[in-house]
Amino acid sequence: MTSHHTPQHSSGPVGPVDSSRVPRYAGPATFARLPRLDEVGSTDVAVVGVPFDSGVSYRPGARFGGNAIREASRLLRPYNPAQDASPFALAQVADAGDIAVNPFNINEAVETVQAAADEILDSGARMMTLGGDHTIALPLLRSVARKHGPVALLHFDAHLDTWDTYFGAEYTHGTPFRRAVEEGVLDTSALSHVGIRGPLYGRKDLDDDEKMGFGIVTSADVMRRGVDEVAQQLRERIGDRPLYISIDIDVLDPAHAPGTGTPEAGGLTSRELLEILRGLADCHLVSADLVEVSPAYDHAEMTSVAASHTAYELTTIMSRQIAAGRAAGA
Repeated sequence: MTSHHTPQHSSGPVGPVDSSRVPRYAGPATFARLPRLDEVGSTDVAVVGVPFDSGVSYRPGARFGGNAIREASRLLRPYNPAQDASPFALAQVADAGDIAVNPFNINEAVETVQAAADEILDSGARMMTLGGDHTIALPLLRSVARKHGPVALLHFDAHLDTWDTYFGAEYTHGTPFRRAVEEGVLDTSALSHVGIRGPLYGRKDLDDDEKMGFGIVTSADVMRRGVDEVAQQLRERIGDRPLYISIDIDVLDPAHAPGTGTPEAGGLTSRELLEILRGLADCHLVSADLVEVSPAYDHAEMTSVAASHTAYELTTIMSRQIAAGRAAGA
């Protein structure tokens, strides 16, 4: 069958399937209808899925999140007016498929994710990872830190995810950032949560989090202060450090993202999340993840659509920076 992927320019990146020739609902659902990694050989940004949700503490289902995001991303288009960029023409972005992990052994799954991430980063690519539950952030951060040293972290979530253990288990979706701090893979002078809200187990949760170095921008802070001021604060905290962004889709209010395992009332709107990310376009984004999309609870694909646009903004930022770096090197 003839390929309908669009070369963006001669010998340049291979772009998405041409929607004027192949209807959006036809063909395989790669992210944004981009080529598979095996079709292009190498890539600047690898979009990779991790279908794993054995670390959840409430509703399961995020193992199906990556493919739900891919399906919703069929409607993404190649020009991003909010960032005035055609990301898939600026750099090669490809769908690297899924990392197959053991659903019955969390420790083994963590090791598998880290090994696969190491291989992707060693190729020179940046990662846009689609989860999966938030457990996977730890091995991804280990891998990124192996390449860049301790990284700044911007964590969008309703929850802190700096708890110690659940049922004695050290590796769960509520513990990855405590482990990351303990392991020294984070730059503790540049750690921020955004969107935190809802009840906690006790004041100690906040005290422990602060001792680890995290600053908190609550969802109420975003509402009261506005996205521009919040983005400015985050830029100042991050500076020019290598940045990793980890996004739990439950940072959004359940009105915007019902399809997640641990929903909390009072969250960000999808517009607020996208605008904050656009305000970080000049930060040195080395990789990112987007987790906790659980399509079984999603109404009319609202959550998957929001997630697909979020991943699109992140890949646009990475593609712009890769292109700028090449231009500067030339």
